[in-house]
Amino acid sequence: MKYLISFLIPVIISSILVISCSTVAITGRNQLNIIPDSEMLTTSFQQYGEFINNNKLSSQNNNSNMVKRIGTNIQYAVQKYFAKHNMSDRLNGYNWEFNLVENDEVNAWCMPGGKVVVYTGILPVTHDENGLAVVMGHEIAHAVAEHGNERMSQMLLTQLGGMALSEALSSETQKTSDLWLGVFGVGVQVGVLLPYSRTHESEADRLGMIFMALAGYNPNKAAAFWKRMAAQNKSQAPPEFLSTHPSDNTRINDIMNNLPEAMSYYKK
Repeated sequence: MKYLISFLIPVIISSILVISCSTVAITGRNQLNIIPDSEMLTTSFQQYGEFINNNKLSSQNNNSNMVKRIGTNIQYAVQKYFAKHNMSDRLNGYNWEFNLVENDEVNAWCMPGGKVVVYTGILPVTHDENGLAVVMGHEIAHAVAEHGNERMSQMLLTQLGGMALSEALSSETQKTSDLWLGVFGVGVQVGVLLPYSRTHESEADRLGMIFMALAGYNPNKAAAFWKRMAAQNKSQAPPEFLSTHPSDNTRINDIMNNLPEAMSYYKK
């Protein structure tokens, strides 16, 4: 019996990989998503609601409105593009929301279904609306490319033995919660899946520039923003192999290489 089980396990995993393989819009990269969208979005909205309830929304009305305006502009541009290319079903169940939260950390993140948070600490680095559009386009790209499902699927397979998300949440509550927060950038995580995370970051850079361009923001400003981020992090940036983000030089070089593609979507 144990030999049969040993034989069946890789067969079952291989079947999951085949059945659950999907393709990222625009980039065409294959990805593994084993969590049903309905389950992913329900959990995302619940976790996001808890975060918002336990953190202070910014009282800076002008900046809060700017975050909502830029987010909404990119959201509508993405929806219009996806509708034109018969891909609207990829956004089913999304409930977009854009909030500015009081936090000195230079960061922003997005949960599945379009739940985007920008921290006030990143605003001095964004400088203006184009700079903020770089950040929000990047975060929206994470949602649209379903990086959250892909990352969580990888975590469930490697750390919880392929357990269903609903089962993991009920039987491994704290561990699953920690995984979730780490996966979506709310917490800090270092683990065996970092190469996948760098792939996601690079893909979000590329898609984010396209999305901001579709919304009328100039993707030429992306490199300047990431150079400012590099200067901000110069004294504390870890080596690339320990980071969930590409190194500054790698990121900026990739952005410049992808700029012609992004500019083809840009109309002033």
